[in-house]
Amino acid sequence: MSDKIRVGLIYGGKSGEHEVSLQTALAVIKAFDLTKYEVQPFYITKQGEWRSGPQLTGPVDSVAALTFGQAAEGENAFALQPFFGSAQTVSSSQTSVDQTTGRAAAAPLDVVFPLLHGTFGEDGTIQGLLEMANIAYVGTGVLASSVGMDKVMMKKVFAQADLPQCVFRHTTRTQWEKDNSEFLMEIEVSIGYPCFVKPANLGSSVGISKAKNRQELMEAIKAAFKYDRKVIVEEFIDAREVEVAVLGNDEPLASVVGEVVSSSEFYDYKAKYIDGKSSMIIPAEIPSGISDEIRALAIRAFQAIDGSGLSRVDFFLRKADSAIFINEINTMPGFTPFSMYPLLWRETGKPYSELLDNLIQLALQRHAEKQGLEYSFDLP
Repeated sequence: MSDKIRVGLIYGGKSGEHEVSLQTALAVIKAFDLTKYEVQPFYITKQGEWRSGPQLTGPVDSVAALTFGQAAEGENAFALQPFFGSAQTVSSSQTSVDQTTGRAAAAPLDVVFPLLHGTFGEDGTIQGLLEMANIAYVGTGVLASSVGMDKVMMKKVFAQADLPQCVFRHTTRTQWEKDNSEFLMEIEVSIGYPCFVKPANLGSSVGISKAKNRQELMEAIKAAFKYDRKVIVEEFIDAREVEVAVLGNDEPLASVVGEVVSSSEFYDYKAKYIDGKSSMIIPAEIPSGISDEIRALAIRAFQAIDGSGLSRVDFFLRKADSAIFINEINTMPGFTPFSMYPLLWRETGKPYSELLDNLIQLALQRHAEKQGLEYSFDLP
């Protein structure tokens, strides 16, 4: 019997961040030490179909290999099986017969690493599935994931925790279509122009626009509603954008502070993933006292949503007076070796492979702790 930890990687997903997830998965797979781990990939198509690939025995060099060559409809596809097994992809030495279905079932996974960004991956849905299956998984739990994904709820939790943040307002599609005049007036009175418009439940800067007048604001809101039923409008702050990586469960640690210098007017999807011209300064060139305050606020934000495993916390540092405002928390940040989260830890003294090991252990520790809880109550 193998002493290796059996890890399931789930990536892709029915999300606007599907391609970002594939890049993250490719980087993580390349970094896994296969002398310590058995890695089983699971790809979710943009249509939401699950596909199971063969257990990894060596490096993967392309995204195409992660999607299993875009198999024909139904090929290697499966409904969710116990332990996420698929009869087509598991060797006989690793299978047992599922007495319910009569099909081969994969050996149990020790832990799952959900490398899914955005909708259905970072919002608590996959975490809920794994909780129901009683499988250990990397990252934040159901509540923290859903709160961290919904920018409106996240900001309400931050307000309760007395974390400094910019002025914001929000609306739903129904409210907007019924009567938008009052909302537009509220934005112009309380926030003004320019302002930022975002889908409430999406990341990687997808669907974000900067509006400089009422016409642009209306167009930006319409564009954001393509991605979500709820939209948030935020105050513009002339600020530097700084970020902190958080790692841990009940006693989290914060990395050094890094700064993002965008290649465009703001750090949008193109600046993040396409033009390659944005830069990261790690550590950020800021006074040590301000850096310490930002790191402390990052941990407070992580604890405010009941975080576990990992998160990246983003801040604005206002240019005029160095005032600090929390922007958001990302519970499944980009995880390529060139993404901000791993780079922040590398500069803090924790290399990529060690970071993966830490995240696996944190997931197993949290899962073991949950196994000691009582889930039933017998009346006397």
